[in-house]
Amino acid sequence: MTETRQVSAFCEDVLGTADAVEIARRIRFGEIQAVEAAEAAIARAERVNPSLNAIATPLFDTARTEAGRSPSGALAGVPTFVKDNEAVIGAPLRHGSRGQPNRSSEKNSPFVEQFLSLGLNTLGTTTMPEFGLTGTTEALLYGPTHNPWRLGFSPGGSSGGSAALVSAGVVPIAHANDGGGSTRIPASCCGLVGLKPSRGRLIDMEGAGLFPVKIVHQGMLSRSVRDTAVFYHSAERFYRNPGLPEIGLVTRPGRRLRVGFFTDLDEATPSHPDCVAAVTDAAKLLQDLGHSVEPVVRPFDDGFLEDFFLLWSMLGFAVTRLGTRLVDPEFDKTKVEDFTEGLAGYFKENIHRAPAAVWRLRKFGHRYARSFDEYDVLMNPTVAMPAPEHGYIGPEVPFDTALERLKWFIPFTPTQNVSGSPAISLPLGRSNDGMPLGVQLAAPLGEERTLLELALEIEAAAPWPRLGD
Repeated sequence: MTETRQVSAFCEDVLGTADAVEIARRIRFGEIQAVEAAEAAIARAERVNPSLNAIATPLFDTARTEAGRSPSGALAGVPTFVKDNEAVIGAPLRHGSRGQPNRSSEKNSPFVEQFLSLGLNTLGTTTMPEFGLTGTTEALLYGPTHNPWRLGFSPGGSSGGSAALVSAGVVPIAHANDGGGSTRIPASCCGLVGLKPSRGRLIDMEGAGLFPVKIVHQGMLSRSVRDTAVFYHSAERFYRNPGLPEIGLVTRPGRRLRVGFFTDLDEATPSHPDCVAAVTDAAKLLQDLGHSVEPVVRPFDDGFLEDFFLLWSMLGFAVTRLGTRLVDPEFDKTKVEDFTEGLAGYFKENIHRAPAAVWRLRKFGHRYARSFDEYDVLMNPTVAMPAPEHGYIGPEVPFDTALERLKWFIPFTPTQNVSGSPAISLPLGRSNDGMPLGVQLAAPLGEERTLLELALEIEAAAPWPRLGD
């Protein structure tokens, strides 16, 4: 029987409802202590994680110690979590895989140093599918992670653990990263704000440059647009890519925009009606706000997705064949999941197509950029269906079936990973049975500010509900 119960920690204490900016303000002005913020978040985690199964490794004692050290930064003392594919001192780096050794990291990754430079206090690491290779979070290493909006359903992936904890009110902000939609997909499934920034905006994941197209981009998840805006403004103080325009601090809406929207992959594979309705409702809202909105043809063809998933399968091939060199000297490839092994086999069978596919993907960014000759923003469903039940793309599903289901679930998000341009998912829709649905807004390379200005305006005009509202 399908479980329909919701789980949240919003009723546990007043800090559970506050966003990161508000918690940091209270700490800064002495209304609360960072230790109190940490203890409250730990209590919320202990309350809901037995139901959610979203924490990979808790670091609660470390967080208590860090909170007592008078943290500094724009979000000083705000509790958070880091996804289990970045090294965090004291936590094993597992990547969601049973093949990874259970050995604690001795130093933070370069990105984690940037992430924590804001004063954030990590309570531990979060669950993810094995090596982030699929769109749900059901790794055999941890077991399935539940969507707090409905237990038994997926929070999306691959940043599913982070999304579940933010959505449930355990923490206001958590790390995510995105190689094919892994920030935006869980944002859609869990009713959150999820911005995938421009390529190179944040410090890259170690090893990201080893593949022929750099598709993995760091990021975070939050419940409010202002948390996302403050995070990116502050992260630029630690590291700023000179090849991109500065985002700056976004605090108000911007100019009126030209917005083009589409809703389906093609006539043969339409999006779920509720996802279509979310976009058409958002289009009307933007028109009412004075923006110019009109339907457009999707800016990619069927061949793009085939090329992308061939590139994606290269990741599975690299893990299974080169894991001891690329991942960890003690990596045990005999313990990888069937889906990862299936991707490796898919790449091996189609390796003759890889050079041409990579060439086309490298050229895609230029073609995609031309979509913005006539429009400032493109809008579409974040995903093509509401959050699926556990097992829809689970580890027990035969590979060919799982891959086809994954392609249908996430046909839109890979576009910006390949092009390198920014895109944000906002929780603007609900399915008929009450599950959150995201609408994606995309902009040209370097135009995160445009997206954040528009997102702030949308949030003010049509505030989205929090879990339990």
